[in-house]
Amino acid sequence: MSPETARRRWRRLPVTVRDLPLGLLFLVASFLPGLRGHGTQVGDLPTRPFDALAVVVLGLECLPLAVRRRWPLVCLALVGCGFALDQLRGYHSAAGSTLPLVLISAGSHLERHRRTAVVLLPVAYVPLAIGLSLRGSGGETPEEFVTFFLVLALAWGAGAWLRSTRITEAERRERIAARTRAAERNRIARELHDVVTHHVTAMVVQAEAARYLTAAPERLDRSLAAVGDTGRRAIADLRHLLDLLNPDHGTSDVDGDSPGPGGTGTGTGTDVSGGAEPRSPAVGRVLTLVEQTRRAGQPVDFREEGTPAVSAGSADLVAYRVVQEALTNALKYAHGSRTSVQVRHGEREITVEVVTDGSGSRSAAASVVGGGGGRGLAGLRDRVHVLGGDFSAGHGTDGGFTVRARIPGSPS
Repeated sequence: MSPETARRRWRRLPVTVRDLPLGLLFLVASFLPGLRGHGTQVGDLPTRPFDALAVVVLGLECLPLAVRRRWPLVCLALVGCGFALDQLRGYHSAAGSTLPLVLISAGSHLERHRRTAVVLLPVAYVPLAIGLSLRGSGGETPEEFVTFFLVLALAWGAGAWLRSTRITEAERRERIAARTRAAERNRIARELHDVVTHHVTAMVVQAEAARYLTAAPERLDRSLAAVGDTGRRAIADLRHLLDLLNPDHGTSDVDGDSPGPGGTGTGTGTDVSGGAEPRSPAVGRVLTLVEQTRRAGQPVDFREEGTPAVSAGSADLVAYRVVQEALTNALKYAHGSRTSVQVRHGEREITVEVVTDGSGSRSAAASVVGGGGGRGLAGLRDRVHVLGGDFSAGHGTDGGFTVRARIPGSPS
């Protein structure tokens, strides 16, 4: 059996079973000749040899350690009684050292009746000090009794500090988990926005165009085929995003859980038409998205410069989404206006520029940039800024609309 397997099996045991060996260790140590009579001593009563009652006292001091985390208050009461008898009888056993340990454990694990325990600690100690004095412990000064009590109080305080640290750490982890869940929800919401807006806009435009092609059956057939292809891509994208909401969905892909170029992607990375494409859209394949937009009736010029990096990390996906969102807005607000897409691959960054000529509604485009609850171009701005890049979107002097993004890639 490997050490790691042994540790896992040990952690699966009940907590009382795991705590019992410590109590047994103290019990055995108390009977060792070299430690007998050399344990914790309050007062100066002479040490007496063990008798039958000593066995009971040692059991009270040691065996309750098995429940020190499960029932800390019960453990503290039993060990406290055993310690008092140990000192009053003059056994001075090594088991007396369990009292500070139990106080640390109670301060750390006790959830209920903490104030009661804090009050009872001095209330129980005063009769012990008085009893020791009455039994002839005249050599012990009040300062020494107070010093020992402060040691016990310090042990409780150490346990309370451990408890506070544990609670703070748990709260910190919960905050991180909540932020992670919120970030994941926002990420999926952005993906849904990108998928639904782009594909549905393309389908609407294609369907509207098909109404005027009834006299040209071949063109009508191509237009309807484009609508069907766009619909299948949208279904595949939505299916993949819904898979991400499944708790059993694999998480091995960091950026590979996004739809493929043009929106292709399912739980297996294959679209419904049977064509297999990678999940994460590489910028080098933005041409697929451009072709889809052209079929929707939008004239698009595409130019790509430089060589795509082997692995650009999240930059590839964000650059793809920038192009996708810009083309979607062009279809919505400037349908028929010429649009140019330029993608430049640098050594450490990807630069994207999408320019749509003059028509289109300024108010509509402005609402996309500034509104939408963080969706659209505003959501893209957040994505680019997270990667340390720059993003801008607005009207030029000629009335056209320009989207620019500089997206740093993953360091090589």
